[in-house]
Amino acid sequence: MYDIYCKTGIKVSFPIIADRNGQIARKYGMISNDISNTETVRNVFIIDDKGIIRTILIYPMNIGRFIPEIIRIIQALQMADCMNSSTPANWLPNQPVIMPIPKTFEQLQERNNYIQENRNGISWYLSFKNPSKECENKTCEK
Repeated sequence: MYDIYCKTGIKVSFPIIADRNGQIARKYGMISNDISNTETVRNVFIIDDKGIIRTILIYPMNIGRFIPEIIRIIQALQMADCMNSSTPANWLPNQPVIMPIPKTFEQLQERNNYIQENRNGISWYLSFKNPSKECENKTCEK
């Protein structure tokens, strides 16, 4: 952690785990026995503040991680949580999110009217809304 700080000026604010015997790596499927019995593949685990693994990315040993995509995933998770919604394929920050599906027939009718008025959806089950300013400001603050 000190080397990261010395080379980048960034203080790592989360724990780094030493796994000298590979026990943790094996439990999380980070060692591909087809390739090596000791070397890990390039894994990224995104774990939320409740300790729940939200995303797992696995890169081959000879391919580096793509940090912009990792940041985009964190932003998408934060936005989806804040807006109680989903992000569509190829979503980027400040783009619309997918609205939750209506739970009642009355909500379905309201949704159809909303779509017709705003031209922001394909059907009652696939409509979009712009992120709130509150949620835009919350992404990647943590």
